[in-house]
Amino acid sequence: MTRALVLFAHGARAASWAAPFERLRDAAQARLPDCRVTLAFLELMEPRLPATVDALVQEGVDDISVVPVFLGQGGHLLRDLPELAAAIRAQYPHLRLQVAGAIGEDPGVQAAMTEYCVRSLG
Repeated sequence: MTRALVLFAHGARAASWAAPFERLRDAAQARLPDCRVTLAFLELMEPRLPATVDALVQEGVDDISVVPVFLGQGGHLLRDLPELAAAIRAQYPHLRLQVAGAIGEDPGVQAAMTEYCVRSLG
């Protein structure tokens, strides 16, 4: 089984917006040397999730975990991502595709964000 981790972000018109997500990808890749870590975007930036999955499957990946790097479960994660995941599963029935919850809803991430907010007071 060949695994991949896809960090799924919204996307923006400004290319510089992707920089923190690229750093997150690189940090995750450094911690997961035996797992392919990549970025995919919902809109406005490339690559999109279906194209990312297509490329990973062509590389022989058969187990993909998608982590939405969104703060909360808004419409994109409640509607758009499940639709994308369903289409991917239909196209690749052999593929194990897991979708995590929004990164911002994880208690550990919330704790780190709280600490940052508190530290910002100086």
